[in-house]
Amino acid sequence: METEGTFDWLGQTLGKAIRFVVDLLSGLLGAIWAAMDQFLHGLARAIGMDVSIFSFVLLFLGLLLLYSGIRAFVRRSFFGGILLTVLGLIVMSWLIH
Repeated sequence: METEGTFDWLGQTLGKAIRFVVDLLSGLLGAIWAAMDQFLHGLARAIGMDVSIFSFVLLFLGLLLLYSGIRAFVRRSFFGGILLTVLGLIVMSWLIH
């Protein structure tokens, strides 16, 4: 009978340790998710765009086009710089209301 009590105690202790780790990771990942959510909502609110994955993909694409346009100007490729900058501005203007 003594071994049953020992293994019962060992099982409960291991279960509590596993539960603690799972709760700790759940709380940590939940806090990270909430911070990312608040950041993206604040960014969307400041820019004046909708909060959707499509809007953020377009935002990334527009910023990438603007960055490429600036790099083209630095390389003294004026036609490419104007083209990429105008395309970036068009994409960014679609987002902002």
